[in-house]
Amino acid sequence: MSKYTGKNPKELSFKNILYNKGNWRATITINRPKVYNCLNLETLRELGAAYEDAAWDDSVAVLIITGAGNKAFCTGADMKEWKEEFLDHPNDFYKWMGVFIETFERLRNIGKPTIARLNGMVVGGGNELQMSCDLAIAASDVFIQHAGTSRGSVAAAGATQWLPLIVGERRAREILLLNEPISAKKALDWGLITQLVPRRKLDRAVEIMAEKLVNKLPECTRYTKQQLNFWGDLSWSMTIGNVRDWLTVHMSAPEIKEGIKAFSEKREIDYKRLRTMMAKRDEK
Repeated sequence: MSKYTGKNPKELSFKNILYNKGNWRATITINRPKVYNCLNLETLRELGAAYEDAAWDDSVAVLIITGAGNKAFCTGADMKEWKEEFLDHPNDFYKWMGVFIETFERLRNIGKPTIARLNGMVVGGGNELQMSCDLAIAASDVFIQHAGTSRGSVAAAGATQWLPLIVGERRAREILLLNEPISAKKALDWGLITQLVPRRKLDRAVEIMAEKLVNKLPECTRYTKQQLNFWGDLSWSMTIGNVRDWLTVHMSAPEIKEGIKAFSEKREIDYKRLRTMMAKRDEK
């Protein structure tokens, strides 16, 4: 028995996630249902700690990730945190983005198969989170959506790298440029998720998938996963540093500020008025 084992979940003090282990499975639940399971800095750090524990624990064969409640799997970055922490101090965003990158890299390199249990809306970084998993099972009433070009961000921390590989170039452009919801049925047809089931059968479907993965050879599975990651890792490594810098530099740009503020204030953006203002500014 290896001395390198994980911790008892009771030893890990988490505020924003639930972490359970047993029967060769580890389950992480993002536990922020009131804000649609969005990711703030503290949540990212907790996810990273849980990923590390699951990676080290030889009694964990499969990791399952989901969200609390039935409205959202994950809706990406916490825009309220962005508004409060970064609009006036944009250089601090570089630090936040570093934690985001490290958290996603730790998940992708966990060395064990991962399943995204999609129990509700999957938006922005939430889609990047589920794409970081090996497999995804969705309830039939969920949808997937990106909102970066509508709400003041760039879906470049996974989406621009991985969506073209998964769904194809044109569909990736449709998802990222139009920001329209993609139904679970369409996501299945496009290969963005693995399986689609009625909501009442979601837990059973995840359990069946997890059991199939448990009954595979661990080292062969690890290396297969590593090889399958190649193209995604190549694209990620070639672009993520540029994304981190671009977002940091542009955090104080007028359109980014307006997008984040409008989202936080739950109001629409007058895109044509914003374009007119920017055009007049550029004329000076």
